[in-house]
Amino acid sequence: MRLDPAGARERFAGARIARLATVTAAGTPHLVPIVFALAGDTVYTAVDAKSKSTTALRRLANIEANPEIAVLTDFYDEDWSRLWWVRADGTARIAAGDEARAGLEHLTARYPVYVSEPPPGPVLALDITRWSGWAAS
Repeated sequence: MRLDPAGARERFAGARIARLATVTAAGTPHLVPIVFALAGDTVYTAVDAKSKSTTALRRLANIEANPEIAVLTDFYDEDWSRLWWVRADGTARIAAGDEARAGLEHLTARYPVYVSEPPPGPVLALDITRWSGWAAS
């Protein structure tokens, strides 16, 4: 069954991980797993301290070239009557100042590892304009 926007947002908020989809300047899709915190209709995520091959992350360059994004989260179970997915569409930007600090506070409240290993950033603010989804029941 199709989820209404409120139901989609509620399921999204309860998920632990999601996948952030961006598009390169050449139009190639790019997908990465993220942890996130939802505040209103803004999803916050940050570049964390895990090892990366470069600090010039593709997702940051993609957002600079084209801020349109999609974020997907889902639930899978062998009992297919429990399956669901939610997609959040919107635009991304780099949060700064008080908003970046608030985004980090939301993330730290949700993911305790960030207390001892705070993300160095940047913090991304994903402003969601459309919630959609589906659930088996």
